[in-house]
Amino acid sequence: MNNNISPSVIKRLPRYYRFLENLEAKNITRISSAALAKKMGITASQIRQDLNCFGGFGQQGYGYNIPYLKEEIGKILNLNEQKKIIIIGIGNLGKAITNHIDFSKKGYELVGLFDNKETIVGQSVKGIPVRNINTIDDFCREYHPTAAVLCISEDSAKEIVYKLVKLGIKGFLNFSHYDLALNYPDIVVENVHFGDQLMTLSYNIHNSK
Repeated sequence: MNNNISPSVIKRLPRYYRFLENLEAKNITRISSAALAKKMGITASQIRQDLNCFGGFGQQGYGYNIPYLKEEIGKILNLNEQKKIIIIGIGNLGKAITNHIDFSKKGYELVGLFDNKETIVGQSVKGIPVRNINTIDDFCREYHPTAAVLCISEDSAKEIVYKLVKLGIKGFLNFSHYDLALNYPDIVVENVHFGDQLMTLSYNIHNSK
């Protein structure tokens, strides 16, 4: 990855991809930056600036070829390479993520589900068996996953993350409150804090009056 590109630009790429995917599904094949900006609620200048970080992709007087631009953004996001991913913690959140996220369209192959509760181990979610967390060493050595989703408590995360890093996990989607980035600075982490987002939503609702 080009480290000179702002993280905020990278954060916007999946949104571009999603909007382009929806337009392509409607058999729309091209769009101007102004029209795309209007649909997304941002400025045309912002779109052009973001995409120019990677070469532009637009043609003056034509706009953007939607299938081509979607494909190119997919390449930038490395969606063409299916990375193996596992989920740790198959409670309500873990089950919901397994059932409702199409990992294959996001650049991943979901290969394993893990939990430590006897009532959950042995179940099957979306055709994938839930394995005992105690078997994860042998599983990782056989299947070589490179990413993990943590749907567990902060204390549980502290115990398992060290082992997962040693087993070759390079990236985490982290729903726990454990600060992985602080303790593992070389690991890629995307933190998801619903509580923080709810508080931000509360602030924005209050200040939109």
